[in-house]
Amino acid sequence: MNLSVIILAAGQGTRMKSSLPKVMHRIAGIPMLEHVYRRSLELGADDIHIVYGHGGEHLHEYCSDFEVDWVLQAEQLGTAHAVEQASPKIKPDNIVLVLYGDVPLIKSDTLKALVDKVSANNITLLTVDLDDPTGYGRIVREAGKVTSIVEHKDASEKQKQIREVNTGILALRAGYLNECLAKIENNNSQGEFYLTDVIALAVADGNEVLTAQPENSYEVEGVNDRKQLAKLERIHQQEKVEQIMMQGVSVADSARVDIRGELSIGNDSFIDVNVIFEGEVQIGSKVSIGAGCVIRNSKIGDGCSIKPYSVIENAVIDEAVDIGPFARLRPGTHLHAHSKVGNFVEIKNTELGEGSKASHLSYLGDSEIGRDVNIGAGTITCNYDGANKHKTIIKDGAFIGSDTQLVAPVTVGKNATIGAGSTITKDTDDDCLTLSRSIQKSIKGWQRPTKNKK
Repeated sequence: MNLSVIILAAGQGTRMKSSLPKVMHRIAGIPMLEHVYRRSLELGADDIHIVYGHGGEHLHEYCSDFEVDWVLQAEQLGTAHAVEQASPKIKPDNIVLVLYGDVPLIKSDTLKALVDKVSANNITLLTVDLDDPTGYGRIVREAGKVTSIVEHKDASEKQKQIREVNTGILALRAGYLNECLAKIENNNSQGEFYLTDVIALAVADGNEVLTAQPENSYEVEGVNDRKQLAKLERIHQQEKVEQIMMQGVSVADSARVDIRGELSIGNDSFIDVNVIFEGEVQIGSKVSIGAGCVIRNSKIGDGCSIKPYSVIENAVIDEAVDIGPFARLRPGTHLHAHSKVGNFVEIKNTELGEGSKASHLSYLGDSEIGRDVNIGAGTITCNYDGANKHKTIIKDGAFIGSDTQLVAPVTVGKNATIGAGSTITKDTDDDCLTLSRSIQKSIKGWQRPTKNKK
């Protein structure tokens, strides 16, 4: 049978105290709703329906690339009412899996085990055993079979001892789901239509309710406030860090690394504390990453050393490169093998050739720098004329003296030397010294400017 997924995402989430819809709050840099959407894709869902209500403009703006059917629940009249907004659109023989946009850590293997149990008119329900089930609906069984779900407030003292509880995640055939939805009433204190009533209807019809359970209870934990959001963030991060540790990566403190995207990293690499990875990051083997670094959408080769508090974004770094501390590599940067970028150096849209060095206090933008070039402290490529960007080319073997301004467009010749304190506005020849300085002189009696008195 084909699989259809309905994701319930209409709740406002008042306890979040936010103008954003609850499901747009992030775990590992990704909205909770996107986590659930990705699990649906991993299951191979034929169609995905997202039921939304509050803040629909935020959902549509961020999730514009989602291949889903957006379904408006104009009035929030309960979970069964929410499902009913989407279920008539689904082919009767499809399996329907109901998920929740604020339950972000559910695993696709858990859901697959649940879906695989569906047949005919039975229902499969995801349950979990909790040490403290207070507040949850209890799964009542007779002779091992599910007979009902009893809400905590309605449970007897004996039923309150039951540790198996309802998660709300279930799967069944769409045609039978619609039959049950048509029978659900709102005769309760909230005046809402509850999806859990499907269980009692199925039992009354003589249909079996099968169950599956997640490996870990956190998979089915929902988020209602920012404390719960922070709790799941740490659980998720711990799990991701443990995965790379099992691949041979050393981590100074697994509680102080954040992976906000996809990280692949080779063995014998080391990650110090408070390092953040964002987007798609690929790191080779035997790479050392110092404390406080931020690495985003970048590729780093084997044997690199990234010293503390360096920021790397949309950059390519070849093998055995030395970076930082306090270096900033901006988009379009490519550092070739055995090059060095030192403290307080900023590089953007620049090729730094093999073995070349910019050891401290420089800005290199829109540049093409050859092999074995030395960039002195305080060097700046003046790439912007106020309207357009221009390129600086520094050929192999050049030596750029400290406090040099290279006014682009300009080319420094092969093995050329630029004297310290120069402003270079014209191309320089190969194998020559170029400098621009005024003759040193002293002016006696010169007075420094003073502040005007008010």
